[in-house]
Amino acid sequence: MTMTAFDPPIRHSASATLAMLLADSRLPAGAHVSSNSLEAGLRYGLGPVEVADYMCTRMETVTRVEAGTAVIARNSALDRSGSAAGLEAVEAEWAARTPSAALREIAVALGAGLTRIGTVLWPQTNEVLRGRHMPRPIVLGVIAAFAGISADDLVRLVAYDDAQTVAAAMLKLEPTDPIRVTGWVLDACAAMEAYVADLSMLTHPAALPAAGAPLIEDWAEAQSALPRRLFRA
Repeated sequence: MTMTAFDPPIRHSASATLAMLLADSRLPAGAHVSSNSLEAGLRYGLGPVEVADYMCTRMETVTRVEAGTAVIARNSALDRSGSAAGLEAVEAEWAARTPSAALREIAVALGAGLTRIGTVLWPQTNEVLRGRHMPRPIVLGVIAAFAGISADDLVRLVAYDDAQTVAAAMLKLEPTDPIRVTGWVLDACAAMEAYVADLSMLTHPAALPAAGAPLIEDWAEAQSALPRRLFRA
């Protein structure tokens, strides 16, 4: 369905969550351009049989950072009086916990694509994001604020998006049974459940988890330098 300027924004939480889930690999704003470092990982020592564990490891490390960032950004956007300064503080803390320049660069690029989607479906986000180049988790958090997505559902959405991005890349790089890979996604999302309660309660940027993953960061840097690749990151 084509949306026009006269169409009402999506407000119902279930509809908004569904719309965001559909955006992960079906629009050129996520899994079409990113493999979450899987492509480089497969070239530099990660075995195809280890990809399920890789998804779960991401949940314990980089995905926790992304999810926490999104939750705090959501809270900042809901606080209309200080959203601009609040988002800048969130971005600074996220960047400090994302040492890979390649990861930061792709996050901003993905954020730009998500901003274009979000400002059409939820025009209120334009009040906060207009002219600002924010990384994907912050944009996702702002959209969640105006789309009526709860903090705990936002954490789960970030987890699903992360795992599904790896899964979509896996099926292109090392084709295998899609049902099997879908099981990996479900297992990874289940692994994130242990962190949902704590992450959904975050309100201050300084409280963002510092869950580093040096090898994932290293693969991201290697990915950015691959001479022949399917994915940007």
